[in-house]
Amino acid sequence: MTTLSAHVAHTLSRHVDHVFGVMGNGNAHLIDALERDTNVGYTPMRHEVGCVVAADAYFRASGRLAAATATYGAGFTNTITALAEAAQARVPLIVIAGEAPTSGHRPWDVDQIALASAVGARTYTVGRADAGGTVILAVEHALSYRVPAVLALPYDVVKTEVVTTSTQGGEVEAEPPEPRLLEPLRPTGAFAQAQVRRFAERLAGAQRPLLLAGRGAWLSGAGPVLRQIADRLGALTTTTALGRGLFDDAYDLGVAGGFGADGAMDLVAQADVVLVVGAGLNQFTMRFGQLFGPGTEVLQVDVAQTSTHPFVSGYVRGDARVVSEQLLDELERIEAKPSGWRESVDVTAARTYHPGEELAPDGRLDPRSAACRIAELLPEDRVVVSDGGHFIGWANMYWPVASPDRMIMVGTAFQSIGLGFPSVAGAARAKPESTVVLTTGDGGGLMAAADLESAVRVAGGRGMAVVWNDGAYGAEVHVYGRQGLAREPMVIDEVDFAALARAVGAQGVVVRTLKDLDALAEWRARSPQERPFLLLDLRVSPEVVAPYQEEILRANSSRPA
Repeated sequence: MTTLSAHVAHTLSRHVDHVFGVMGNGNAHLIDALERDTNVGYTPMRHEVGCVVAADAYFRASGRLAAATATYGAGFTNTITALAEAAQARVPLIVIAGEAPTSGHRPWDVDQIALASAVGARTYTVGRADAGGTVILAVEHALSYRVPAVLALPYDVVKTEVVTTSTQGGEVEAEPPEPRLLEPLRPTGAFAQAQVRRFAERLAGAQRPLLLAGRGAWLSGAGPVLRQIADRLGALTTTTALGRGLFDDAYDLGVAGGFGADGAMDLVAQADVVLVVGAGLNQFTMRFGQLFGPGTEVLQVDVAQTSTHPFVSGYVRGDARVVSEQLLDELERIEAKPSGWRESVDVTAARTYHPGEELAPDGRLDPRSAACRIAELLPEDRVVVSDGGHFIGWANMYWPVASPDRMIMVGTAFQSIGLGFPSVAGAARAKPESTVVLTTGDGGGLMAAADLESAVRVAGGRGMAVVWNDGAYGAEVHVYGRQGLAREPMVIDEVDFAALARAVGAQGVVVRTLKDLDALAEWRARSPQERPFLLLDLRVSPEVVAPYQEEILRANSSRPA
Protein backbone atom coordinates (compact mmCIF):
# COMPACT_ATOMS: atom_id res chain seq x y z
CA MET A 1 0.00 0.00 0.00
CA THR A 2 1.06 3.57 -0.65
CA THR A 3 -0.56 6.99 -0.72
CA LEU A 4 -2.15 8.33 -3.86
CA SER A 5 0.34 11.21 -3.94
CA ALA A 6 3.29 8.82 -3.69
CA HIS A 7 1.85 6.61 -6.41
CA VAL A 8 1.37 9.57 -8.73
CA ALA A 9 4.92 10.78 -8.00
CA HIS A 10 6.40 7.33 -8.62
CA THR A 11 4.54 6.84 -11.92
CA LEU A 12 5.38 10.34 -13.07
CA SER A 13 9.06 9.73 -12.35
CA ARG A 14 9.14 7.16 -15.16
CA HIS A 15 8.41 9.85 -17.73
CA VAL A 16 9.38 13.25 -16.33
CA ASP A 17 12.91 14.54 -15.68
CA HIS A 18 12.10 17.62 -13.67
CA VAL A 19 9.27 19.36 -11.81
CA PHE A 20 8.95 23.11 -11.23
CA GLY A 21 6.53 24.14 -8.53
CA VAL A 22 5.07 26.39 -5.88
CA MET A 23 3.85 24.47 -2.82
CA GLY A 24 0.35 24.91 -1.44
CA ASN A 25 -2.39 22.94 0.29
CA GLY A 26 -3.36 21.05 -2.84
CA ASN A 27 0.07 19.75 -3.88
CA ALA A 28 2.17 19.64 -0.69
CA HIS A 29 1.94 15.85 -0.34
CA LEU A 30 2.83 15.32 -3.98
CA ILE A 31 5.93 17.53 -3.68
CA ASP A 32 6.91 15.71 -0.50
CA ALA A 33 6.63 12.37 -2.33
CA LEU A 34 8.68 13.64 -5.25
CA GLU A 35 11.42 14.78 -2.87
CA ARG A 36 11.44 11.66 -0.67
CA ASP A 37 10.58 8.81 -3.01
CA THR A 38 11.87 9.66 -6.51
CA ASN A 39 14.96 10.88 -8.30
CA VAL A 40 13.03 13.54 -10.18
CA GLY A 41 14.60 16.98 -9.85
CA TYR A 42 12.46 19.64 -8.19
CA THR A 43 12.93 23.39 -8.52
CA PRO A 44 10.83 25.77 -6.40
CA MET A 45 9.59 28.83 -8.28
CA ARG A 46 8.13 32.05 -6.85
CA HIS A 47 4.98 32.41 -8.98
CA GLU A 48 2.73 29.70 -10.42
CA VAL A 49 2.90 31.10 -13.94
CA GLY A 50 6.66 30.66 -13.66
CA CYS A 51 6.27 26.94 -12.91
CA VAL A 52 4.56 26.31 -16.26
CA VAL A 53 6.90 28.67 -18.12
CA ALA A 54 9.94 26.86 -16.73
CA ALA A 55 8.52 23.46 -17.72
CA ASP A 56 7.78 24.86 -21.18
CA ALA A 57 11.30 26.24 -21.61
CA TYR A 58 12.75 22.96 -20.32
CA PHE A 59 11.08 21.04 -23.13
CA ARG A 60 12.03 23.56 -25.80
CA ALA A 61 15.67 23.43 -24.72
CA SER A 62 15.97 19.67 -24.21
CA GLY A 63 13.11 17.90 -25.97
CA ARG A 64 12.36 16.13 -22.70
CA LEU A 65 9.09 16.27 -20.79
CA ALA A 66 8.88 18.32 -17.61
CA ALA A 67 6.07 19.05 -15.19
CA ALA A 68 4.79 22.02 -13.24
CA THR A 69 2.80 21.86 -10.05
CA ALA A 70 0.53 24.32 -8.27
CA THR A 71 -2.19 24.25 -5.68
CA TYR A 72 -5.91 24.61 -6.36
CA GLY A 73 -7.87 27.84 -6.80
CA ALA A 74 -5.66 30.89 -7.02
CA GLY A 75 -2.58 28.74 -7.55
CA PHE A 76 -4.15 27.14 -10.60
CA THR A 77 -5.62 30.31 -12.06
CA ASN A 78 -2.15 31.85 -11.93
CA THR A 79 -0.97 29.22 -14.42
CA ILE A 80 -3.51 30.03 -17.14
CA THR A 81 -1.47 32.44 -19.28
CA ALA A 82 1.45 30.04 -19.45
CA LEU A 83 -0.92 27.13 -20.16
CA ALA A 84 -2.39 29.06 -23.07
CA GLU A 85 1.09 29.78 -24.42
CA ALA A 86 2.12 26.12 -24.23
CA ALA A 87 -1.11 25.02 -25.93
CA GLN A 88 -0.77 27.49 -28.78
CA ALA A 89 2.95 26.80 -29.21
CA ARG A 90 2.29 23.02 -29.21
CA VAL A 91 4.59 22.33 -26.26
CA PRO A 92 3.98 19.14 -24.28
CA LEU A 93 4.13 19.40 -20.51
CA ILE A 94 2.25 18.18 -17.45
CA VAL A 95 0.62 20.49 -14.91
CA ILE A 96 -0.15 18.72 -11.63
CA ALA A 97 -2.67 20.82 -9.74
CA GLY A 98 -4.66 20.53 -6.59
CA GLU A 99 -8.40 20.29 -7.20
CA ALA A 100 -11.65 20.63 -5.27
CA PRO A 101 -12.65 17.63 -3.14
CA THR A 102 -14.66 14.88 -4.79
CA SER A 103 -17.56 15.92 -2.55
CA GLY A 104 -17.90 19.22 -4.42
CA HIS A 105 -16.67 22.80 -4.64
CA ARG A 106 -15.85 24.88 -1.60
CA PRO A 107 -16.41 28.67 -1.60
CA TRP A 108 -12.89 29.31 -2.92
CA ASP A 109 -12.93 26.65 -5.65
CA VAL A 110 -13.47 27.36 -9.34
CA ASP A 111 -14.18 25.16 -12.36
CA GLN A 112 -10.57 24.36 -13.16
CA ILE A 113 -11.45 21.82 -15.85
CA ALA A 114 -13.38 24.47 -17.77
CA LEU A 115 -10.57 26.99 -17.35
CA ALA A 116 -7.99 24.53 -18.68
CA SER A 117 -10.23 23.52 -21.56
CA ALA A 118 -10.78 27.16 -22.50
CA VAL A 119 -7.08 27.59 -23.25
CA GLY A 120 -6.61 24.21 -24.93
CA ALA A 121 -5.49 21.89 -22.12
CA ARG A 122 -7.25 18.63 -21.29
CA THR A 123 -7.64 17.60 -17.64
CA TYR A 124 -7.21 14.08 -16.23
CA THR A 125 -8.56 13.70 -12.68
CA VAL A 126 -6.70 11.20 -10.51
CA GLY A 127 -8.80 8.71 -8.54
CA ARG A 128 -8.02 6.12 -5.88
CA ALA A 129 -8.53 3.16 -8.18
CA ASP A 130 -6.71 4.38 -11.28
CA ALA A 131 -4.01 6.83 -10.24
CA GLY A 132 -1.12 5.28 -12.19
CA GLY A 133 -3.16 4.71 -15.32
CA THR A 134 -4.42 8.28 -15.27
CA VAL A 135 -0.87 9.61 -15.11
CA ILE A 136 0.03 7.48 -18.15
CA LEU A 137 -2.98 8.79 -20.08
CA ALA A 138 -1.99 12.39 -19.36
CA VAL A 139 1.63 11.76 -20.43
CA GLU A 140 0.51 9.99 -23.61
CA HIS A 141 -1.85 12.84 -24.47
CA ALA A 142 0.79 15.52 -23.90
CA LEU A 143 3.52 13.80 -25.92
CA SER A 144 1.33 12.48 -28.73
CA TYR A 145 -0.48 15.71 -29.48
CA ARG A 146 2.24 18.15 -28.30
CA VAL A 147 0.00 20.00 -25.88
CA PRO A 148 -0.06 20.60 -22.12
CA ALA A 149 -2.14 18.21 -20.03
CA VAL A 150 -3.43 18.80 -16.50
CA LEU A 151 -3.38 16.14 -13.75
CA ALA A 152 -5.96 17.12 -11.12
CA LEU A 153 -5.50 15.91 -7.53
CA PRO A 154 -8.78 16.16 -5.57
CA TYR A 155 -8.04 17.51 -2.12
CA ASP A 156 -9.75 14.73 -0.17
CA VAL A 157 -7.84 11.84 -1.78
CA VAL A 158 -4.21 13.00 -1.85
CA LYS A 159 -3.39 11.24 1.44
CA THR A 160 -5.54 8.15 0.99
CA GLU A 161 -3.88 4.77 0.69
CA VAL A 162 -4.14 3.02 -2.69
CA VAL A 163 -2.95 -0.18 -4.29
CA THR A 164 -0.57 0.02 -7.23
CA THR A 165 -2.01 -0.08 -10.74
CA SER A 166 -3.54 -3.47 -11.39
CA THR A 167 -5.10 -5.33 -14.27
CA GLN A 168 -8.75 -6.34 -14.29
CA GLY A 169 -7.73 -9.75 -13.08
CA GLY A 170 -6.20 -8.24 -9.98
CA GLU A 171 -2.55 -9.00 -10.71
CA VAL A 172 -0.28 -6.17 -9.63
CA GLU A 173 1.85 -4.44 -12.24
CA ALA A 174 5.14 -3.57 -10.61
CA GLU A 175 5.82 -0.86 -13.22
CA PRO A 176 3.36 1.12 -15.33
CA PRO A 177 3.66 0.74 -19.11
CA GLU A 178 5.59 3.18 -21.24
CA PRO A 179 3.43 5.76 -23.05
CA ARG A 180 2.22 4.84 -26.53
CA LEU A 181 3.10 7.70 -28.85
CA LEU A 182 1.75 8.53 -32.29
CA GLU A 183 3.81 7.48 -35.29
CA PRO A 184 5.10 10.27 -37.58
CA LEU A 185 2.37 11.32 -40.00
CA ARG A 186 3.03 9.84 -43.44
CA PRO A 187 1.38 11.08 -46.62
CA THR A 188 -0.65 8.23 -48.12
CA GLY A 189 -2.58 7.69 -51.31
CA ALA A 190 -1.96 8.36 -54.98
CA PHE A 191 -2.71 12.07 -54.72
CA ALA A 192 -0.17 12.67 -51.93
CA GLN A 193 2.53 10.74 -53.77
CA ALA A 194 1.78 12.67 -56.94
CA GLN A 195 2.15 15.91 -54.98
CA VAL A 196 5.61 14.86 -53.76
CA ARG A 197 6.62 14.14 -57.35
CA ARG A 198 5.21 17.49 -58.48
CA PHE A 199 7.12 19.29 -55.72
CA ALA A 200 10.35 17.63 -56.89
CA GLU A 201 9.72 18.59 -60.51
CA ARG A 202 8.88 22.20 -59.67
CA LEU A 203 11.96 22.56 -57.45
CA ALA A 204 14.23 20.86 -59.97
CA GLY A 205 13.05 23.29 -62.63
CA ALA A 206 13.45 26.40 -60.49
CA GLN A 207 16.02 29.03 -61.37
CA ARG A 208 15.99 30.55 -57.88
CA PRO A 209 14.89 27.83 -55.40
CA LEU A 210 14.53 28.65 -51.71
CA LEU A 211 13.94 26.48 -48.62
CA LEU A 212 12.16 27.98 -45.61
CA ALA A 213 12.11 25.78 -42.49
CA GLY A 214 10.49 26.25 -39.10
CA ARG A 215 10.36 24.70 -35.66
CA GLY A 216 8.38 21.73 -36.98
CA ALA A 217 11.32 20.76 -39.18
CA TRP A 218 13.64 20.82 -36.17
CA LEU A 219 11.30 18.79 -33.97
CA SER A 220 10.91 16.10 -36.62
CA GLY A 221 14.67 15.86 -37.18
CA ALA A 222 14.39 17.05 -40.79
CA GLY A 223 17.44 19.33 -40.67
CA PRO A 224 20.04 16.96 -42.23
CA VAL A 225 17.83 15.90 -45.14
CA LEU A 226 16.75 19.50 -45.82
CA ARG A 227 20.40 20.50 -46.04
CA GLN A 228 20.90 17.73 -48.59
CA ILE A 229 17.92 18.99 -50.59
CA ALA A 230 19.32 22.53 -50.53
CA ASP A 231 22.69 21.29 -51.79
CA ARG A 232 21.06 19.19 -54.49
CA LEU A 233 19.05 22.18 -55.76
CA GLY A 234 21.68 24.86 -55.19
CA ALA A 235 19.03 26.59 -53.10
CA LEU A 236 19.28 29.42 -50.64
CA THR A 237 17.81 28.77 -47.21
CA THR A 238 16.05 30.74 -44.51
CA THR A 239 14.16 29.90 -41.31
CA THR A 240 11.46 31.21 -39.05
CA ALA A 241 12.52 32.78 -35.76
CA LEU A 242 11.86 29.46 -34.00
CA GLY A 243 13.93 27.56 -36.57
CA ARG A 244 17.08 29.69 -36.31
CA GLY A 245 20.29 27.70 -36.65
CA LEU A 246 18.72 24.81 -38.58
CA PHE A 247 20.89 25.53 -41.65
CA ASP A 248 23.54 28.03 -40.49
CA ASP A 249 25.91 27.79 -43.44
CA ALA A 250 27.34 30.04 -46.14
CA TYR A 251 24.09 30.01 -48.12
CA ASP A 252 21.66 30.62 -45.27
CA LEU A 253 19.91 34.01 -45.28
CA GLY A 254 19.09 33.85 -41.58
CA VAL A 255 15.68 34.45 -40.11
CA ALA A 256 12.80 35.32 -42.44
CA GLY A 257 10.22 38.04 -41.97
CA GLY A 258 10.39 41.16 -39.85
CA PHE A 259 13.57 40.01 -38.08
CA GLY A 260 15.37 39.45 -41.39
CA ALA A 261 18.06 41.70 -42.86
CA ASP A 262 16.82 43.91 -45.71
CA GLY A 263 19.25 42.47 -48.24
CA ALA A 264 18.37 38.91 -47.29
CA MET A 265 14.66 39.60 -47.62
CA ASP A 266 15.27 41.13 -51.05
CA LEU A 267 16.76 37.78 -52.10
CA VAL A 268 13.83 35.87 -50.61
CA ALA A 269 11.47 37.98 -52.71
CA GLN A 270 13.44 36.97 -55.84
CA ALA A 271 12.85 33.23 -55.33
CA ASP A 272 10.69 31.63 -58.02
CA VAL A 273 9.89 28.39 -56.11
CA VAL A 274 9.86 28.13 -52.30
CA LEU A 275 9.61 24.93 -50.28
CA VAL A 276 8.22 25.66 -46.80
CA VAL A 277 8.75 22.84 -44.28
CA GLY A 278 7.43 22.74 -40.71
CA ALA A 279 6.63 26.47 -40.63
CA GLY A 280 3.23 27.99 -39.98
CA LEU A 281 3.73 31.13 -42.10
CA ASN A 282 2.27 33.56 -39.59
CA GLN A 283 1.90 37.25 -40.32
CA PHE A 284 5.32 38.11 -38.90
CA THR A 285 7.21 35.49 -40.91
CA MET A 286 5.27 36.57 -44.01
CA ARG A 287 5.93 40.29 -43.42
CA PHE A 288 2.18 40.80 -43.57
CA GLY A 289 2.06 39.28 -47.06
CA GLN A 290 5.17 41.00 -48.43
CA LEU A 291 7.78 38.24 -47.96
CA PHE A 292 7.56 36.62 -51.39
CA GLY A 293 7.46 38.20 -54.83
CA PRO A 294 4.20 38.25 -56.83
CA GLY A 295 5.30 35.39 -59.11
CA THR A 296 6.66 33.08 -56.40
CA GLU A 297 5.29 29.53 -56.26
CA VAL A 298 4.96 28.43 -52.62
CA LEU A 299 4.93 24.71 -51.76
CA GLN A 300 4.34 23.65 -48.16
CA VAL A 301 4.88 20.54 -46.03
CA ASP A 302 3.28 20.51 -42.58
CA VAL A 303 1.15 18.41 -40.23
CA ALA A 304 -1.76 20.88 -40.19
CA GLN A 305 -5.01 19.75 -41.80
CA THR A 306 -4.59 22.25 -44.65
CA SER A 307 -2.05 24.80 -45.86
CA THR A 308 -1.50 27.64 -43.42
CA HIS A 309 -1.41 30.62 -45.79
CA PRO A 310 -3.45 31.69 -48.85
CA PHE A 311 -0.25 32.08 -50.93
CA VAL A 312 0.45 28.32 -50.77
CA SER A 313 -0.26 26.71 -54.14
CA GLY A 314 0.75 23.15 -53.28
CA TYR A 315 0.43 21.27 -49.99
CA VAL A 316 1.55 17.89 -48.64
CA ARG A 317 0.35 16.92 -45.18
CA GLY A 318 2.92 14.86 -43.34
CA ASP A 319 5.86 14.75 -40.95
CA ALA A 320 8.61 17.12 -42.08
CA ARG A 321 11.38 14.53 -42.02
CA VAL A 322 9.32 11.77 -43.67
CA VAL A 323 8.16 13.98 -46.55
CA SER A 324 11.60 15.56 -46.99
CA GLU A 325 13.16 12.11 -47.31
CA GLN A 326 10.59 11.18 -49.95
CA LEU A 327 11.26 14.44 -51.76
CA LEU A 328 15.04 13.90 -51.73
CA ASP A 329 14.57 10.40 -53.15
CA GLU A 330 12.46 11.85 -55.95
CA LEU A 331 15.01 14.59 -56.68
CA GLU A 332 17.72 11.94 -56.96
CA ARG A 333 15.51 9.79 -59.20
CA ILE A 334 14.97 12.62 -61.66
CA GLU A 335 18.64 13.63 -61.36
CA ALA A 336 17.94 17.23 -60.33
CA LYS A 337 20.86 19.59 -60.92
CA PRO A 338 21.93 22.62 -58.83
CA SER A 339 20.44 25.88 -60.02
CA GLY A 340 23.62 27.93 -59.52
CA TRP A 341 21.64 30.73 -57.88
CA ARG A 342 23.30 30.67 -54.50
CA GLU A 343 26.79 30.96 -55.96
CA SER A 344 25.74 34.06 -57.90
CA VAL A 345 24.79 36.22 -54.90
CA ASP A 346 26.66 37.67 -51.91
CA VAL A 347 24.85 36.04 -49.02
CA THR A 348 27.19 37.45 -46.36
CA ALA A 349 26.50 41.02 -47.42
CA ALA A 350 22.78 40.36 -47.80
CA ARG A 351 22.30 39.13 -44.25
CA THR A 352 24.24 41.99 -42.61
CA TYR A 353 22.23 44.24 -40.27
CA HIS A 354 22.55 47.98 -39.66
CA PRO A 355 25.19 48.38 -36.92
CA GLY A 356 23.56 51.46 -35.37
CA GLU A 357 25.28 54.37 -33.64
CA GLU A 358 26.67 54.28 -30.13
CA LEU A 359 24.08 56.78 -28.90
CA ALA A 360 20.74 57.73 -30.36
CA PRO A 361 19.87 61.44 -30.92
CA ASP A 362 18.27 61.60 -27.45
CA GLY A 363 21.59 60.66 -25.84
CA ARG A 364 20.53 57.18 -24.77
CA LEU A 365 22.10 53.96 -26.01
CA ASP A 366 21.25 52.77 -29.53
CA PRO A 367 19.94 49.19 -29.06
CA ARG A 368 21.43 48.11 -32.39
CA SER A 369 25.02 48.99 -31.50
CA ALA A 370 24.50 47.51 -28.03
CA ALA A 371 23.20 44.27 -29.56
CA CYS A 372 26.22 44.11 -31.89
CA ARG A 373 28.68 44.59 -29.03
CA ILE A 374 26.91 42.09 -26.78
CA ALA A 375 27.01 39.52 -29.61
CA GLU A 376 30.80 39.87 -29.71
CA LEU A 377 31.06 39.22 -25.97
CA LEU A 378 28.50 36.46 -25.33
CA PRO A 379 29.78 32.97 -24.50
CA GLU A 380 29.65 30.73 -27.58
CA ASP A 381 27.91 27.89 -25.77
CA ARG A 382 24.72 29.79 -25.08
CA VAL A 383 20.96 29.42 -24.97
CA VAL A 384 19.03 32.62 -25.61
CA VAL A 385 15.62 32.91 -23.97
CA SER A 386 13.34 35.76 -24.95
CA ASP A 387 10.43 37.49 -23.32
CA GLY A 388 7.92 39.35 -25.49
CA GLY A 389 7.95 43.04 -26.36
CA HIS A 390 9.36 45.60 -28.79
CA PHE A 391 12.96 44.56 -28.01
CA ILE A 392 12.35 41.02 -29.27
CA GLY A 393 13.90 41.89 -32.62
CA TRP A 394 17.35 42.77 -31.31
CA ALA A 395 18.36 39.28 -30.12
CA ASN A 396 16.79 37.62 -33.16
CA MET A 397 18.63 39.94 -35.51
CA TYR A 398 22.04 40.27 -33.88
CA TRP A 399 22.66 37.20 -31.68
CA PRO A 400 23.28 33.98 -33.64
CA VAL A 401 22.41 30.64 -32.06
CA ALA A 402 23.74 27.20 -32.94
CA SER A 403 20.39 25.43 -33.29
CA PRO A 404 16.65 26.02 -32.77
CA ASP A 405 16.70 24.55 -29.27
CA ARG A 406 19.01 27.42 -28.29
CA MET A 407 16.57 30.21 -29.16
CA ILE A 408 13.59 29.94 -26.85
CA MET A 409 10.72 32.41 -27.17
CA VAL A 410 8.09 31.62 -24.55
CA GLY A 411 5.16 33.98 -25.01
CA THR A 412 5.18 34.72 -28.72
CA ALA A 413 2.50 32.17 -29.62
CA PHE A 414 0.04 33.79 -27.20
CA GLN A 415 1.41 37.33 -27.70
CA SER A 416 2.31 37.51 -24.01
CA ILE A 417 4.94 39.42 -22.09
CA GLY A 418 6.30 38.80 -18.59
CA LEU A 419 7.49 35.19 -19.02
CA GLY A 420 11.21 35.86 -19.35
CA PHE A 421 12.80 35.33 -15.94
CA PRO A 422 11.13 31.95 -15.27
CA SER A 423 12.22 30.80 -18.74
CA VAL A 424 15.81 31.10 -17.51
CA ALA A 425 15.21 28.52 -14.80
CA GLY A 426 13.74 25.99 -17.23
CA ALA A 427 16.48 26.41 -19.82
CA ALA A 428 19.21 26.28 -17.15
CA ARG A 429 17.91 22.97 -15.81
CA ALA A 430 17.67 21.58 -19.34
CA LYS A 431 21.18 22.64 -20.42
CA PRO A 432 23.21 23.02 -17.21
CA GLU A 433 26.55 23.30 -19.03
CA SER A 434 25.48 26.20 -21.26
CA THR A 435 25.14 29.89 -20.49
CA VAL A 436 21.50 31.02 -20.49
CA VAL A 437 21.04 34.56 -21.81
CA LEU A 438 17.72 36.30 -21.22
CA THR A 439 16.55 39.19 -23.37
CA THR A 440 13.64 41.11 -21.83
CA GLY A 441 12.14 44.57 -21.63
CA ASP A 442 11.39 46.77 -18.66
CA GLY A 443 7.63 46.14 -18.90
CA GLY A 444 7.91 42.35 -19.11
CA GLY A 445 10.79 42.37 -16.66
CA LEU A 446 8.67 44.02 -14.00
CA MET A 447 5.80 41.66 -14.70
CA ALA A 448 8.08 38.64 -14.20
CA ALA A 449 10.04 40.10 -11.27
CA ALA A 450 8.83 37.44 -8.84
CA ASP A 451 11.02 34.89 -10.61
CA LEU A 452 14.08 37.10 -11.00
CA GLU A 453 15.22 35.39 -7.81
CA SER A 454 14.53 31.97 -9.37
CA ALA A 455 16.66 32.82 -12.42
CA VAL A 456 19.54 34.00 -10.21
CA ARG A 457 19.32 31.00 -7.89
CA VAL A 458 19.00 28.33 -10.59
CA ALA A 459 21.34 29.63 -13.31
CA GLY A 460 23.97 31.20 -11.06
CA GLY A 461 27.18 32.03 -12.90
CA ARG A 462 25.87 30.37 -16.06
CA GLY A 463 23.08 32.88 -16.38
CA MET A 464 22.72 36.48 -17.45
CA ALA A 465 19.93 38.86 -18.42
CA VAL A 466 19.83 41.84 -20.76
CA VAL A 467 17.05 44.29 -19.91
CA TRP A 468 16.24 46.71 -22.76
CA ASN A 469 15.15 49.52 -20.47
CA ASP A 470 13.50 52.26 -22.55
CA GLY A 471 11.11 53.52 -19.89
CA ALA A 472 8.03 52.43 -21.82
CA TYR A 473 5.89 49.64 -23.20
CA GLY A 474 7.79 50.10 -26.45
CA ALA A 475 5.53 48.09 -28.74
CA GLU A 476 2.54 50.18 -27.72
CA VAL A 477 4.46 53.44 -28.09
CA HIS A 478 5.65 52.61 -31.59
CA VAL A 479 2.30 51.32 -32.85
CA TYR A 480 -0.39 53.19 -30.93
CA GLY A 481 1.51 56.24 -29.74
CA ARG A 482 2.28 57.08 -33.36
CA GLN A 483 -1.41 56.77 -34.13
CA GLY A 484 -2.11 59.56 -31.67
CA LEU A 485 -3.35 57.54 -28.68
CA ALA A 486 -2.57 58.85 -25.20
CA ARG A 487 1.09 58.08 -24.39
CA GLU A 488 0.95 58.38 -20.59
CA PRO A 489 -0.40 54.82 -20.05
CA MET A 490 2.43 53.51 -22.23
CA VAL A 491 5.23 55.07 -20.16
CA ILE A 492 7.08 53.39 -17.27
CA ASP A 493 9.06 55.37 -14.72
CA GLU A 494 12.68 54.35 -15.16
CA VAL A 495 13.43 51.35 -12.95
CA ASP A 496 16.87 50.44 -11.66
CA PHE A 497 16.95 46.78 -12.65
CA ALA A 498 20.61 46.57 -11.69
CA ALA A 499 19.63 47.35 -8.09
CA LEU A 500 16.84 44.76 -8.19
CA ALA A 501 19.35 42.18 -9.38
CA ARG A 502 21.81 43.01 -6.62
CA ALA A 503 19.02 42.63 -4.07
CA VAL A 504 18.66 38.93 -4.97
CA GLY A 505 22.38 38.14 -5.19
CA ALA A 506 23.23 38.97 -8.80
CA GLN A 507 25.73 41.37 -10.30
CA GLY A 508 23.79 44.32 -11.67
CA VAL A 509 25.33 46.77 -14.14
CA VAL A 510 23.74 49.92 -15.54
CA VAL A 511 24.82 50.31 -19.18
CA ARG A 512 24.66 53.80 -20.69
CA THR A 513 27.58 53.53 -23.17
CA LEU A 514 29.25 50.72 -25.10
CA LYS A 515 32.25 51.07 -22.77
CA ASP A 516 30.03 49.96 -19.89
CA LEU A 517 29.68 46.58 -21.62
CA ASP A 518 33.27 45.85 -20.61
CA ALA A 519 31.62 44.42 -17.51
CA LEU A 520 30.32 41.58 -19.69
CA ALA A 521 33.82 40.89 -21.01
CA GLU A 522 35.17 40.76 -17.46
CA TRP A 523 32.30 38.50 -16.36
CA ARG A 524 32.88 36.10 -19.26
CA ALA A 525 36.60 35.88 -18.44
CA ARG A 526 35.80 34.37 -15.04
CA SER A 527 34.75 30.76 -14.56
CA PRO A 528 31.03 30.09 -13.94
CA GLN A 529 31.89 28.86 -10.45
CA GLU A 530 33.55 32.18 -9.57
CA ARG A 531 30.98 34.62 -10.90
CA PRO A 532 27.36 35.49 -10.02
CA PHE A 533 24.38 35.82 -12.32
CA LEU A 534 24.81 39.00 -14.39
CA LEU A 535 22.09 41.51 -15.25
CA LEU A 536 22.80 44.28 -17.75
CA ASP A 537 20.39 47.19 -17.35
CA LEU A 538 20.63 48.81 -20.81
CA ARG A 539 19.30 52.36 -20.83
CA VAL A 540 18.29 52.32 -24.48
CA SER A 541 16.58 54.95 -26.57
CA PRO A 542 12.82 54.63 -27.14
CA GLU A 543 13.32 56.46 -30.44
CA VAL A 544 15.05 53.56 -32.26
CA VAL A 545 12.31 51.38 -33.70
CA ALA A 546 12.81 47.73 -34.62
CA PRO A 547 12.11 47.05 -38.33
CA TYR A 548 9.40 44.51 -37.57
CA GLN A 549 7.55 47.17 -35.57
CA GLU A 550 7.64 49.44 -38.61
CA GLU A 551 6.04 46.61 -40.59
CA ILE A 552 3.27 46.31 -38.00
CA LEU A 553 2.66 50.04 -38.15
CA ARG A 554 2.47 49.99 -41.95
CA ALA A 555 0.09 47.03 -41.87
CA ASN A 556 -2.18 48.71 -39.33
CA SER A 557 -2.12 51.97 -41.27
CA SER A 558 -3.16 50.26 -44.51
CA ARG A 559 -6.19 48.54 -43.01
CA PRO A 560 -9.57 50.23 -43.43
CA ALA A 561 -10.87 51.93 -40.30
